[in-house]
Amino acid sequence: MVLLVCGAVSIRMDSVASGSTDKKICLDRKMFRCLNRCMLATLQIVQSPEKAGVLLQPGRLRLLEQLTEPDSAAGLARRLGVPRQKLNYHLRELEREGFLELIEERRKGNCMERVVRAVAREFLIAPQTGDRVTADRFSAAYLASTAARMIRELASLCIRARRAGKRLATLTLETEIRFASAASRAAFAKEMTASIAHLAAKYHNERAEGGRRFRLLSAVYPAVRLEESASESANLE
Repeated sequence: MVLLVCGAVSIRMDSVASGSTDKKICLDRKMFRCLNRCMLATLQIVQSPEKAGVLLQPGRLRLLEQLTEPDSAAGLARRLGVPRQKLNYHLRELEREGFLELIEERRKGNCMERVVRAVAREFLIAPQTGDRVTADRFSAAYLASTAARMIRELASLCIRARRAGKRLATLTLETEIRFASAASRAAFAKEMTASIAHLAAKYHNERAEGGRRFRLLSAVYPAVRLEESASESANLE
């Protein structure tokens, strides 16, 4: 079984360990704003179906994989053995939709060469689900719907954090558990539910001034090798 717990924390463990002051935290924020502008993101969540359609055009994901380091259409054409004119069209479309960013423009003879880079190392298309799934904690459909909502909300939060020049406070714990029997799995689920309820009641403060709500998602599902089912479609209940 795979246990996944996703939530958020507001404590910076490196700051606690070093006893840093508010001044140090402000410096960290300034540094983060700078790094946020010049570093390649690990992941971009694509929320718009139209943008997803642009991304999923044949060959475009391969172009993004090749552009984790800055390069021009001419340089990419040499590496891939593809006509530069053909690449130019796809690169313009990817840049227009925000999957590529312009790094520099440099003159090559009578032409101006554009050097671009992918904005992220990986791209995730946010699942689109409605609110018609019944809230049943033992339902695979409800788990998938809740996970989809988490991805959409994370995308929105990441946009806000980037605009504010701040880090998004999150926490993810993941492990695998091998249960001896269905009875032991049920006992674990009961104990975990009780523990989470106790912690939520202990730390929830409805009236604290300056407090902020965080969402906690806890999920357990059987471990599986993705290659076993990647080519199949799944209907969930």
